[in-house]
Amino acid sequence: MDLREELPSDRQAVRDVHLQAFGDHGLVVANLVDTLRDTITPEDGLSLIAEHDGQVVGHVMFTSGLLDAPRRLVEVQVLSPLAVMPELHRRGVGSALVRHGLGILAERAVPLVFLEGDPGYYSRFSFAPGGGLGFRKPSLRIPDGAFQAVRLPEYEPWMTGTLVYAEPLWRHDAVGLRDPNA
Repeated sequence: MDLREELPSDRQAVRDVHLQAFGDHGLVVANLVDTLRDTITPEDGLSLIAEHDGQVVGHVMFTSGLLDAPRRLVEVQVLSPLAVMPELHRRGVGSALVRHGLGILAERAVPLVFLEGDPGYYSRFSFAPGGGLGFRKPSLRIPDGAFQAVRLPEYEPWMTGTLVYAEPLWRHDAVGLRDPNA
């Protein structure tokens, strides 16, 4: 398996991975990826793919967010989304993508990475519940355990506060869980 940055020629294959990985929610996620891709620059954000036998089998995206800390706004990254072809689940593809991405972000001096996800899965990468680390989630619709953060080497203790998501996450209604009975 090869890990590399996404190229323009990978767009349809990345879209297909999200459509398959997220089932009924796949179209929302694939459209979100298409929008978030435009926010990534060589210095800010990251879109990585896993390739096996010349086929894109996994994708992870890290995009800009802000931490509204008491001292000042802090530029952080948000891991969202992560997708792997269903037939390759539990084979280390997602783990390899996350670890590789976190390594690159640490080299870029990013202090914090946030996500919404399964604590049982993401704890293996040192993610921990954000509330216990002094962070407030950007929406009350995010379950407490799902709001997670990992502190990278550039983190400083004064960096606490509220995470502010980039606008595309709100526009695509990809924040937290909606109550279907509301």
